[in-house]
Amino acid sequence: QVQLVESGGGLVQPGGSLRLSCAASGSIFSIYVMGWYRQAPGKQRELVADITKGGSTNYTDSVKGRFTISRDNAKNTVYLQMNSLKPEDTAVYYCNADVTYYHVGFYYRNDYWGQGTQVTVSS
Repeated sequence: QVQLVESGGGLVQPGGSLRLSCAASGSIFSIYVMGWYRQAPGKQRELVADITKGGSTNYTDSVKGRFTISRDNAKNTVYLQMNSLKPEDTAVYYCNADVTYYHVGFYYRNDYWGQGTQVTVSS
């Protein structure tokens, strides 16, 4: 009932920038939190940043001052502006959304994940 589609990943040199987008679609009633996670080879998935419907943000320490998360509630879309990228930012980035949706007369609240988009920072 809910799908998250990501875009914006790619290859960039250290110090460069990328902007990731994630759009949620379906019979969405509301989305409380949207966020970005990343997973590098051999490492656990970690939270990069998230944002509530009201605009409160949270960042992992390693990206503070470099990344900015934002959202467009009308479009059910979350963005991650990544500046001053470093090789250690290389990972698959996953969009996540805490979604309440409506289906066949019932409301459901579930956590949904995007398919992941590769971000590679290399010279």
